[in-house]
Amino acid sequence: MDLETKKNLYNFVENRAGECKILVVGDVMLDQYYYGSVTRISPEAPVPINRVDKVKRALGGAANVAHNISLLGANVSLIGFVGKDHHGVDLRRKLLERGIDPTNLIKTENATTTKIRVIGGHQQMLRLDFEDVIPADESQTQRIFEIVDQKILDGANVLIISDYGKGVCTPQVCQRLINLCRDKNVQVVVDPKGTRWEKYSGASFITPNFNELNAVLEFPIENTGSEIESAARFVMDHFKIESVLATRSAQGMSLISRDSVMHIPTKAQDVYDVSGAGDTVIAVFSLALAGKIDPIAAAYLSNLAASVVVAKVGTYAVSREELLNRIHESIGNS
Repeated sequence: MDLETKKNLYNFVENRAGECKILVVGDVMLDQYYYGSVTRISPEAPVPINRVDKVKRALGGAANVAHNISLLGANVSLIGFVGKDHHGVDLRRKLLERGIDPTNLIKTENATTTKIRVIGGHQQMLRLDFEDVIPADESQTQRIFEIVDQKILDGANVLIISDYGKGVCTPQVCQRLINLCRDKNVQVVVDPKGTRWEKYSGASFITPNFNELNAVLEFPIENTGSEIESAARFVMDHFKIESVLATRSAQGMSLISRDSVMHIPTKAQDVYDVSGAGDTVIAVFSLALAGKIDPIAAAYLSNLAASVVVAKVGTYAVSREELLNRIHESIGNS
């Protein structure tokens, strides 16, 4: 990336990100972490006892995508489902603490999707999942469209579909949202789940990781630039998606469109935890698109943001200051 583009990205994050309005539709989650230490085995059963000394609650799934956008100063609207349980109360409280309006969350009788992780030292020992994977019904679906339509009228110019397979992003919901956005000249960026990508047909961008990309192919590929490019072109043709931004772990990421290919190497560093990195990539990439940044430069910016997140343990959202520091470092290395 040339020096002038890097300076423009710095200026965008510092001065113009706050002008952007982004919609996030998807599966919101609450992540809970119980940190402690293990010094003995339980006398009740042959299992370790974790003496908990810290509890952390974090926004997960689509809520983490919204958190990343909010931390960078942009206006974000989060649409999804939340239960009437105590986890739902905790989730809404966490959103308010992070400056995200929870009023567009649709209350359901189902459990709020919650992942509880027990960590002893630096080792994850156990994960407990609370969830009811029930597809959106007609009234819930209609409510999603009403909110999105109003937000587009209010000036939103990018919509993120954050699909974690928990019931919000049905084929009906995805297709109606994509069609609505196409009619209103709003770009749609998808974080996919599963292998039935027909429901994302017509999207502007899709952001699979290497494993997700491999899962929809007829034959597995290696994580090389040429094979990623071939796979992306298959996805674009087969699923009628305009462009692919593939995240490739240690190999960085690749942006493939009809007439261009860009491979962006990752920043060399220690990697502690990749959880949440995909949320950061789609959040920062979409934010840059909303700010009229070129997609290649937007991908470069999201790669810098991901380099912050993978160096952290647990779900993490990159701050404006951290991203500015990363851009400043890249300018110094030009």
